[in-house]
Amino acid sequence: MRILHTSDWHLGRAFHRVNMLGAQAEFIGHLVTTVRDHGVDAVVVSGDVYDRAVPPLAAVELFDDALHRLADLGVPTVMISGNHDSARRLGVGAGLIGRAGIHLRTDPAACGTPVVLRDDFGDVAFYGLPYLEPALVKGEFGVDKPGHEAVLAAAMDRVRADLATRARGTRSVALAHAFVTGGEASDSERDITVGGVAAVPAGVFDGVDYAALGHLHGCQTITERVRYSGSPLPYSFSEADHRKSVWLVDLDADGAVTAERVDCPVPRALARIRGTLEELLADPALTRHEEAWVEATLTDAVRPADPMARLAERFPHTLSLAFDPDRAPDDPDVSYARRLAGRSDQEIAEDFVGHVRGAGPDEHEQGVLRDAFDTVRADEAVREVAR
Repeated sequence: MRILHTSDWHLGRAFHRVNMLGAQAEFIGHLVTTVRDHGVDAVVVSGDVYDRAVPPLAAVELFDDALHRLADLGVPTVMISGNHDSARRLGVGAGLIGRAGIHLRTDPAACGTPVVLRDDFGDVAFYGLPYLEPALVKGEFGVDKPGHEAVLAAAMDRVRADLATRARGTRSVALAHAFVTGGEASDSERDITVGGVAAVPAGVFDGVDYAALGHLHGCQTITERVRYSGSPLPYSFSEADHRKSVWLVDLDADGAVTAERVDCPVPRALARIRGTLEELLADPALTRHEEAWVEATLTDAVRPADPMARLAERFPHTLSLAFDPDRAPDDPDVSYARRLAGRSDQEIAEDFVGHVRGAGPDEHEQGVLRDAFDTVRADEAVREVAR
């Protein structure tokens, strides 16, 4: 069986205020063409179909167009909700849509109930594990202390239990939206840390032939059987070096996996350039970036006049401008943003406690801070679902 694995469409998202709907529509066309031209037997979409819980109408219309075009191909599609989606909204009409071969899996309680497809060698069971917000699903899965590993492990226990009841030789695919250990993050994914831990081990997915992952925006191979497709389009300059693609995964009669990448259309190259303004305007090596979307970081000791306008004369698609003067790390003028770069909310809060009282938080206080951040994030997830 040949499976096309994609995820993280983020329909409705802009790139530094640039409307990406046209590029997203081009990707949908590319997806349909790939399915048709490569003899795909099933499509899996591993979450974050939309960029937010209540997407703009144009994004909903594009999703509707994608559903119709996939259904017209007669190729079954399995989709799960991600942490950006409203699971309840995405799942509206799932039963009816399923009759057209588009299977929406947004209910955590149904993770052990697969979509079963057949090929010449027998059944392939597709298990959809939508994004599992630990604080919201701990009761469903009977875990005492909510965490990503605990709820995913419980969900996969249901998958393995169902699989054990099926005919010998049944192959299996699990769709999940999570941060798996060994994956490389970018700046455009929403933080899903719970209790100070964001990642789960790849071993959680033991027992299935292929785990089709979503959430991280870079196409990655965690193991031969556990992969991220990544987002089909870039959503931050941290993805400048990404090769955007989808996976074509072949499951043979015994469940062995082979996979190849199919590149996605690139609306415009990304470039991150750094130097003084005069260096950036004069450097001949930067000629190749003149038509790219540009993130420029200026290192001038004194902020130059009209930097964006002057940069735009050479790089008309400059979208982001930052200032990072070359200074010693202990220079008191080093910016607050630079001092906080790469630090988590938890680390920043702990530093603040140390700053105001002269000593950092003890282990108990660190736990209180973690619980507070987890509660706020869970409350935000509840409000998004209720909107």
